[in-house]
This record gives sequence, structure tokens and C-alpha cells, in this order.
Amino acid sequence: MEVIALVGPAGSGKSHRAGIVAHQHQCEYIIDDGLLIREGKIIAGTSAKREDNKMAAVRRAIFHEPEHREEVRSSLWSLKPKKILVLGTSDDMIGRICDALDLPHPEQVIRIEEIASPAQIRLARRKRLEGKHVIPAPTFEVKKTFSGYMVDPLRFLLKREEDEEVSLEKSVVRPTFSSLGRFFIADTVIATIATRTAEMIDGVGRVGKVVVESRREGVLVEMEIVLRYGCHVWEVLEQTQKAVAQQIEHMTALNVLEINLESRRLMVE
Repeated sequence: MEVIALVGPAGSGKSHRAGIVAHQHQCEYIIDDGLLIREGKIIAGTSAKREDNKMAAVRRAIFHEPEHREEVRSSLWSLKPKKILVLGTSDDMIGRICDALDLPHPEQVIRIEEIASPAQIRLARRKRLEGKHVIPAPTFEVKKTFSGYMVDPLRFLLKREEDEEVSLEKSVVRPTFSSLGRFFIADTVIATIATRTAEMIDGVGRVGKVVVESRREGVLVEMEIVLRYGCHVWEVLEQTQKAVAQQIEHMTALNVLEINLESRRLMVE
């Protein structure tokens, strides 16, 4: 197993360029901020950007926690990649990551200054000051573990020597330890969105009790609704379920795990 390291200060644009570097050096996997990523898919690990403070984020990034370390190490040694790209802020950090995961130390070290201009590094640092962090994985992958975070996609095309175009996608997130402060979405807000959305569906008379259960990976919503007499029950229930899930995801960026509807009565007008 060959290890290539990409080293640069925090906020200098390593994650932004990780996909290109991995592609150029035929690295099948990327280790970045506690995640094991293969071709845009998160294989194992937990992102350091989910931690509540910078100290916890550093510990996560160097695989200090035994369960986290063992999860990624087991995945690596079962997959047995030929080449892997490891990102770190210093040679010491790269060494700590390799030791934690039983990886050989890098055969090649690429400095961020070798692949990015001073102007590009300054721009990356300015974006970091705005609380924006890059994860080298597509948005649909990142949203699975960043429920409730504003995740924006970045897409670009990379040309190979034979003129074949390769599409790469990254995601931009704002961690909870951002200097812009923490934010959360109250369960009452989610319940209100669900209620208003359901009431706009033809066939729904009114909405009763709404219970929201918030989890780290997303939300579950249970709703009691009264249907109008004469409606096609299953069609209305299915339409309501889909509409509520879509509206919650659209307005809050939360992952909707379940929308459970219960209707015991009909409304006769």
C-alpha cells in the first residue's frame, strides 16, 4: 500500500484540491478530516467538521478515538487499496494518522504551495474565515451525515491526457465550531412546516397532533390528520407524506428519515 500526503496549513485549500491530486496520482482513496472516501463515496469514519469545537475536531481528524480509529482501519485493511491520499496540516499530523491506521508513512509529500498559487491560498483562507469548509465528496453523500447543515455542491470537469472528461464534485459545509456561531432548528418549526404543508393538500381536512423526533442523522415526524369524506385515502396519504418530506428537506436541509401519518377520522362538510 502506497501513501501520498497532501500537506498545508488549515484553510489553505487542501480538501478543495484533494480530488484533483488523487486523480492525478491514481489514488483510489482519500483520508481527510476523519473520513475515508473513495471516488466521492464516504466509506467509513466520521467528519471532524461535525464536532462542537476545534480541539474535538483535531482529535477526530487524527483518529484519536478507539472506535473511530478501528472502523476506518478495518475498512482500509479489508479493501487493501494500492494508493491512498492522506491530508494533514503538517508532517507530524500525517505521521499520527498513518500510525493510528497502521499505514506506511508517505512515499511522497505534496505541499499545498506546489499546487496552488499564493492568490489561491489567500482566497481559500478568506473562505475559511467565512466559516466555509470543503469535503471532497458529493453533496448527496455529505448530507447523510450533515443533517441540518447548509451543504452546497461544487462541480468541475477534469480532462485526462486522452481528452476524456471526468466530473468531480465537492461539498461546502459550515461546521458547528465556526466563528459565525452555532445554529439549530427547533422541533416546533419542523412541526409547523409539516402542518402547513399537509393542510395545503386536497383531501386533507385538518392536522392534529404532530410529534417530531430529532436525531443526529435526521428527523422523524409523526402526524395525525383528518381526511375529507370522499377523497381517495391512500392517494392523499401518499401525496401528503411526499410533500411534507420534500418541504422539510427544502426549507431546513434536514434529512427526513420517516414521515408517519395516522388518520382515524373523516371530515364531512
